[in-house]
Amino acid sequence: MINNQTKTNGFILSSVSLGFSTFACLISCIVFVIIIHHLYYNHVKREDKITVVICGHIYLVLLIYSSILISMNIRAILGDLYNQSFDSSWCIFSGYLVLVTLSMLYMNFLNQAFYRLIRIVYYQNQRFQSLKLYIVLPFIEIIILTVILLCVAIPLNAVTYLPNDYFCYATFTNIPGILSIASIVYMGPFCCILFIYIHITRFIHQQGNIQTLVVKQRQSRDLLITRRILIIVSLLLILGIPGMTLIFMFIITGEEHPLLARIAFLPVSASQMGLSVALLFSIPQLKNIALNLRTINTVMPVNQTAPGTVQMRTITGTQ
Repeated sequence: MINNQTKTNGFILSSVSLGFSTFACLISCIVFVIIIHHLYYNHVKREDKITVVICGHIYLVLLIYSSILISMNIRAILGDLYNQSFDSSWCIFSGYLVLVTLSMLYMNFLNQAFYRLIRIVYYQNQRFQSLKLYIVLPFIEIIILTVILLCVAIPLNAVTYLPNDYFCYATFTNIPGILSIASIVYMGPFCCILFIYIHITRFIHQQGNIQTLVVKQRQSRDLLITRRILIIVSLLLILGIPGMTLIFMFIITGEEHPLLARIAFLPVSASQMGLSVALLFSIPQLKNIALNLRTINTVMPVNQTAPGTVQMRTITGTQ
């Protein structure tokens, strides 16, 4: 059992995390609906459509992930207030689900990085610039990741009910389990994402002196976008730093903080809130979609100079 002060601190951590997750959930839901509407009702170039589809996948996963975190934080708050237990098979299932969803979040960012690598560095390879590929790819990945995670986590009994936190998740004190899951969900995809963007940046700098003016302008734009995306990559890094730090602290000291999971989830909630907003302003296609919402269905005022004058409504938009 934990004392009242620790329970109060846990309540505060869960409440703040709940606010962050709710904000991320609302933004992700709104942007995802806007993306679907834009793809359905507007003509979009193939290159832009692939980028928008990948972003749609990212926001869908953010929506699911933040919804699961909202559920976890609500259970933690109810447990703090009423000392209610939520230990059940559904709880264990949600613990595995949050791991699969988090891994898919990183894999979607890896898909985004891979597409930029193909478009910028290996632009002559048309096989990996197919829209169908990037629509189907997440479904293939989620099947593979689910199988891998279950094959690793179940034998190690990685996901259990945390009585101090009132939800199920990979216990940080199970070192083999948590390190195995962290390698699959976090470290592996993140290292691949970082390597790809470093390779893209080096390629653009190396090609800077031997290209025409038009190509240089395009590569300058690509470099600017890549730098913005690196900000998003840093948010992905923040997602895992607190948890990994607490794991190594436990390995060194052997002492487990009673609110270990909630401390780790606070920056995760903050990072996903930042991701939901940063992605919207870092990707030009998404930014243009958002700006178009301000210009569509704009009514232009017309001065009435005579009886019977007809007022015209002009619909404007930018592509």
